[in-house]
Parts: sequence; C-alpha cells; structure tokens
Amino acid sequence: MLPGRRVLLIIGGGIAAYKSLLLIRLLRGAGAAVTPVLTSAAEHFVTALSVSALANEKVHTALFDLTAEAEMGHIELSRSADLIVVAPATADLMAKMATGRADDLASTLLLATDTPVLLAPAMNVRMWQHPATQRNLATLRADGIRFVGPEDGQMACGEFGPGRLSEPEAIFAAIQSALTLGPLTGKHILVTSGPTHEPIDPVRYIANRSSGAQGTAIAAALRDLGAQVTFITGPALVPAPDGVHVQRVETAAEMLRAVEASLPVDAAIFAAAVADWRVANASTSKMKKDGLGQAPALEFAENPDILATISKGNQRPALVIGFAAETDDILSHARAKRARKGCDWIVANDVSPSTGIMGGAENAVTLITAEAEETWPRMSKEAVARKLALRIAEALAAN
Repeated sequence: MLPGRRVLLIIGGGIAAYKSLLLIRLLRGAGAAVTPVLTSAAEHFVTALSVSALANEKVHTALFDLTAEAEMGHIELSRSADLIVVAPATADLMAKMATGRADDLASTLLLATDTPVLLAPAMNVRMWQHPATQRNLATLRADGIRFVGPEDGQMACGEFGPGRLSEPEAIFAAIQSALTLGPLTGKHILVTSGPTHEPIDPVRYIANRSSGAQGTAIAAALRDLGAQVTFITGPALVPAPDGVHVQRVETAAEMLRAVEASLPVDAAIFAAAVADWRVANASTSKMKKDGLGQAPALEFAENPDILATISKGNQRPALVIGFAAETDDILSHARAKRARKGCDWIVANDVSPSTGIMGGAENAVTLITAEAEETWPRMSKEAVARKLALRIAEALAAN
C-alpha cells in the first residue's frame, strides 16, 4: 500500500497510453495521490477528462500556464512528488531526457527535478532496437533512471518483439519497489536465470532440467529490497517476476551478449544453468532418419563462459556471484569453480536426482566466499532468495 505517497504520472503518446488509466486506478486504490501530465501526443490517445476523473486531480498539459508559471509551477510539479513515472515512455521522450532537451511540459519537468524517475518504455520493436534508442537507454541507466519493461509481445502495428509496454500490474509493482526505500535502493543488479537451449536443428535442441525458479525468486527478492533489476532469462518454466526489466534469450551466446549490453551494474548474480557446450554442426533443416539405423554425428564446441568473462572483464561489477550445481564432491568442485572463474561468491547446491532440487520448490545451498563458508538449511527457493538478497545488500553497503 502507498498511503500518503504522491506520484507524478507523465503519459506519453502511443496506443499503449490507455494502460495508464488502469495504472491510475491501481495507484489510487493503494492510497497514492496521482498528478497526471499529458504530452500533446498523448492527448490523441486518451482524454484529459478521463485521466482527471480517475486521478481526481487536474491534468497538466501546457508549459506556459500563466497562473502556475507565476509561481514557477513546472518546478513545483517536478519536485513535489515522491516519484515521477513516465508510462508510456516513448522513444522521443527518452531521447529528450538523454540529451537534456526541455521543449514542452513533460521534458521540462524531467529536466528540472531531482526526484527519482521510473520509465516504462513502449514503442515499435525496430525503434526499441535502433542503436540511437539503445544509446539513450544506456545513458539514462547511467544517470540512475529506473526502468520497467519493455516486454516482448504483439504490437499494435502487427509486429512481434521487445517494445510492448509492461502491464499496469508490473508497472505498479515497480512503483511500489521504487517508493520503498529498501537497502538496495539506487542499486542496479543483473540476474541471469533459467536454462539455455542450444539448437541441434530447427526443431531440436540440447537443454537441462532447470526451471528458472531460483533465479526468478532472487530477482523478485532484490526488487523487493529496492534494487533496479535487469533479469536475463533463458526459456524458463516459471514466469518472470513483475517490476524488473526482462530480457529473454535462447542460447548461451545470446545470454552473454545480453549481459554485456546491460553493464555497468553494481552486482551480478549468475543463477542461469548455462549449457557448457553447443552443437558446432547444427543443421539448418530438420534432420531425418536415413533408414539404415545410423545416428547423426554431432560435433560439440565449448560455449562462452559468461561468469568468467564478466568476473575478469573491464566492466566487472563490485560483486559477482556464481552458482555451482553439482552432483558429487559439491564443496570441492564449488571452491575450485570460484577460484577458476574469479567471482566473489559461489552458491553451491546438490542437484542429484534424489534431492529433487533441480526443478523443485526447495533448495539447500552453501554460500562460499573468500572469507567463509555458510551451509544454509533446506528451505523454499523464495527463502533462499530473500536470505541471499539481504547478504548482497550488506556487502554492497560495505563497499
């Protein structure tokens, strides 16, 4: 609940602007006050009357409102809120923010504030993937701007891909996290999760039994402590948590590219069960039986080592955490892995079939650091995540 909290909601232009009406309902239902601002483009998609009725406040649209400006109204608006939310955040608004332009009310408010800002981007997939937008995204993240989304999905233009506005419930969860001054507020943390799928041919692949449940729980726990979370996931069986920036990948190579593109971050937790090998001679068409009982010969190549690459890279986070899922000699293998990879911590667990941990609801881990080893009792994966998130908060606070 958000009683007494004030949100300045800037609604950008785009078909997704209608979702802002549902977001206002959620915020008002949680007890928050909502001051709405409509860009000129947004007025083509939602009306000031409907926004005002739901927010129960005046809608602001013009920079040069003479009554307000006599009292520097745009300055007061930008600084009286606990959080500024831009939903949808268009490519144009992101570009203005990244370059410091202030030629209308929305962009002036965003430039004239020291209030925390949360953006929920929404745009065509090609606009989102354009190098200019990605440069602006990197600049804004470096400036401390928080993000929720965008998600993969069907666009109003008929295309499919990243750029779809997060659902109002996900944006609301991100707002709750941003307004909760937890110990990780202001920290940007990256989490990888799930398995990777390495193709054999267009319809077959090599994978593992990871459900993605532990990585998902860690991302949610970090979010709940106030962190801005970038969540890079393979094809997991569990849904991604709300209120985090989700990037979906298939292969180890795609995951490494996504991780590198997300740097710099304050901490990185590599919980994904990344395939060690890929098929070097993957077929571009479906393999067929030859009728002679001869199986195709698969040639394997080693996948990139994401944990070692980031641990030893130029943009190394202050805290790098790996996972060691082992079936025998758990602690000795985990200790060797921490030394070999160059990470700070290793979370070791026994994934032998008899434990039911891989793909199950519980986990039993040992946290291995340079200073000590802690064996935690078996507990739910959510409880493991909360305990690990608190340890991460302590470590980052000490740096």
